[in-house]
Amino acid sequence: MRYVAAIDQGTTSSRCILFDRSGRIAGLAQREHDQIFPKPGWVEHDPETLWRNTEFVLGAALDEAGVRAADIAAVGVTNQRETTVVWERETGRPIHNAIVWQDTRTDRLCTELAGEHGADRYADRTGLPLSTYFSGPKVRWILDTVPGARERAEAGELCFGTVDSWVLWNLTGRHITDVTNASRTLLMDLRRLQWDSEICAEIGVPTAMLPEICSSSEVYAEITSGPLAGIPVAGILGDQQAATFGQACLSPGEAKNTYGTGNFMLLNTGTTPVFSEHGLLTTVCYRLGEQPPVYALEGSIAVTGALVQWFRDNLGIIGAAAEIEDLARTVDDNGGAYIVPAFSGLFAPRWRPDARGVIAGLTRFVTKAHLARAILESTAFQTREVMDAMRADAEANELSLESVALKVDGGMVANDLLMQFQADILDLPVVRPLVNETTALGAAYAAGLAVGYWSGTDDIRANWTADTTWTPAMPAAEREARLRDWDKAVERTYNWAD
Repeated sequence: MRYVAAIDQGTTSSRCILFDRSGRIAGLAQREHDQIFPKPGWVEHDPETLWRNTEFVLGAALDEAGVRAADIAAVGVTNQRETTVVWERETGRPIHNAIVWQDTRTDRLCTELAGEHGADRYADRTGLPLSTYFSGPKVRWILDTVPGARERAEAGELCFGTVDSWVLWNLTGRHITDVTNASRTLLMDLRRLQWDSEICAEIGVPTAMLPEICSSSEVYAEITSGPLAGIPVAGILGDQQAATFGQACLSPGEAKNTYGTGNFMLLNTGTTPVFSEHGLLTTVCYRLGEQPPVYALEGSIAVTGALVQWFRDNLGIIGAAAEIEDLARTVDDNGGAYIVPAFSGLFAPRWRPDARGVIAGLTRFVTKAHLARAILESTAFQTREVMDAMRADAEANELSLESVALKVDGGMVANDLLMQFQADILDLPVVRPLVNETTALGAAYAAGLAVGYWSGTDDIRANWTADTTWTPAMPAAEREARLRDWDKAVERTYNWAD
């Protein structure tokens, strides 16, 4: 029996998961890393810690499963996207902490770059608005801030990469990325799948520091050292694209929603990029070898699971994230309180970098249990906004949105109360798959397809199995009233930050 290993380097932890041919988990290891908050709105990770933890979980997953490296057919990599690392080409040492996708320090830079053109200056080529979310402005900030960095970058002495590139560099020595991660930098032309030299020059990122762009599924190189030395790395997908692939959303009109640190809904739009008129992003969904790329519309929500962490770590109201469901179940509703977690501004579909978080509707009646319920409900409300935008874009582009049910995955989908409320607010069934680790599974599929472990995408479809389905039960009048109150709460977040 052989397996495929998936490295899942996420926002809060690094994991390695081993999968068998049926897509079932054979072994798993995980190690968390610290979140670094130097200033309000700034979020960093230590890149060397990310790598040490990744290397550790590779061996730990083998040990947990009781298998040898020789039992591994290939390795796939999936990663937190947009998070930016710059390191020395000669030594491999980072010159600055990784700047995380949630970080907002580049807000003024993005406004300057937008200028008279507006935030959509590069949207027709990249599918993205100018936003603190994406990697290009983060690279520019590092080059402007670290003494001598710009000169060294122009001389080819520095490497830039999203976290997949950083992991691949340490695994194999190659400086590469895949099309899905490259499409999140604000530096790649979506149609040509190449770095756009004009945009790079205008943002201020030397092309000499950029990785080679590869497909999402091909043999890149063998691992040079460590517990999996000699095993080929054969798949790379940004985490949300990996979850889409793992959920078998392989046909136009199929969508999934991942509930993690943030929420990310992706809609497969086929081999032609669809540009949103309703606040969504256009991104590469995946590319298998030399086949045409598949594109997606994406609705990115910055803070969902991170709000539960804030409730636990900053307020100390719960001791573990899983406790929030039991606390929320002690009340029947939110008591009139709404929490809008605009910690990093608002992402899709509103895109308001000036917004900051609010708790609205407070009265003396509201308890910590009502707040717990409002936290869970905020995730569902934000998802409804993205779904509405997705439906509007799909209709405008004559794309049939297969909205019979929404496929969901990620850590928060273990919360039955949230999933039922999500179905109620969407007025749509919500389906959780039997294997919930769809992000890692998608990376494993990409790698396994490249080496013939799976024969084709029909194997992926055949492996997908539903576990639990929640059906809507909320009266329409109540749903509309709650949505109106949510909208009022969101509007109170505007114009807070300069």
